[in-house]
Amino acid sequence: MFAVLKTGGKQYKVQSGDTLRVEKLAADAGETVQFNDILMLGGDKTVVGAPLIAGAGVQAEVIDQIKGEKVVHFVKRRRKHSSKRTKGHRQKLTLIKVTDILAEGADKTGVKAAVGAGSAGDVAVAEKPAKKAAAPKAKAKTEASAGADDLKKLSGVGPALEKKLQAAGVTTFAQIAAWTDADVADMDEKLTFKGRIEREGWVEQAKELAKG
Repeated sequence: MFAVLKTGGKQYKVQSGDTLRVEKLAADAGETVQFNDILMLGGDKTVVGAPLIAGAGVQAEVIDQIKGEKVVHFVKRRRKHSSKRTKGHRQKLTLIKVTDILAEGADKTGVKAAVGAGSAGDVAVAEKPAKKAAAPKAKAKTEASAGADDLKKLSGVGPALEKKLQAAGVTTFAQIAAWTDADVADMDEKLTFKGRIEREGWVEQAKELAKG
């Protein structure tokens, strides 16, 4: 009896006792895994899935996690003698041995499903905690902006420049009013508008605005 299974975007025709290399699975050596995407079963009676065969499965023992042969990728662009690139790559694979082919009842065996190490399911689980952690950060940003002054009241300051000032830690008129000559020179460099602070008279304006 043989089966045609699908894993890692590839199809394999297997029989009990076969040893083969498949795209890396999330399993350790010695574990038994079960492939549930069965496209075809052959033997005394041939069964073709539409596209899969319900209840069918192939069980296999994980022998080892290995790497494939090194593939060298050489790129040389025409008429550009100095433009060339060589890359080496070894694909991560899992070496397995087929132990059993089940024509039915595979969904009730309780054997761990053969899942790719880089499957979308693993990525989704990893992203969930990150979304929860982002909420306090957004809350902290809202609290920080609550006590900030409207810096756009300063001459020549628009929304974009206000964001640059806030990114530099400047959020109130009192901060600008307390700037020294050294602070002004430093902020000129950060904002890449050299001399603008003095030309527009931000410090004097900030002192008046800070008084309310």
